[in-house]
Amino acid sequence: MSPRAEPRGHPLFAAVYDLIGKAGEERVLGPLRRWVVGDATGRVLEIGAGTGLSFPFYRRDVQLVATEPDPCMLRRARRRAAALKLPVEFHRAEAEALPFGDASFDGVVSTLVLCTVADPGRALAEVRRVLRPDGALRFVEHVRGDGWQAVAQDLVTPLWRRVGAGCHPNRPTVDTIRSAGFRVDRLEERPKAVPGPFVAGVATPDAAAGR
Repeated sequence: MSPRAEPRGHPLFAAVYDLIGKAGEERVLGPLRRWVVGDATGRVLEIGAGTGLSFPFYRRDVQLVATEPDPCMLRRARRRAAALKLPVEFHRAEAEALPFGDASFDGVVSTLVLCTVADPGRALAEVRRVLRPDGALRFVEHVRGDGWQAVAQDLVTPLWRRVGAGCHPNRPTVDTIRSAGFRVDRLEERPKAVPGPFVAGVATPDAAAGR
């Protein structure tokens, strides 16, 4: 079997990512990141850290580990962490294949990742594997809307994927989280957003679902 190819980078997308998302970060995503990320404690893994937009919101006593498969994004995340003087252990890795042992994190953070990964179910299985039984998945995602909003999302997704480095704005991510063996303990919704509703939440492994 030939070795799996490394994911390719998106240099242009990485270069403009912070700029094109600036308005959304100020109005919607920033406040959601603040409570989702700011309450994380202990040893925390952030999957798909991107350019590190969540880094300013972490507590200074968190032991932070970050993964990111795109080398162009990863370089920017490293620079942001250095500018913030935030100690971060970086790994270039996909969410579907996390290079960590079982039950090795108190928390996992996912911000705008499950819309982009190739296999959300597999990524969530990996998240559940590396979480301690009393750990929590803390997430911010855009998700599939209802009615005309869902129709519009379906129509724009082919183009959106091309310009957004694989992002699918029409995924039913909260349902996928539950199907992966998590209990959603807290959920906040921001329905009036583009390209669809944003949700933020905290989910914990459901012992009844097994592993």
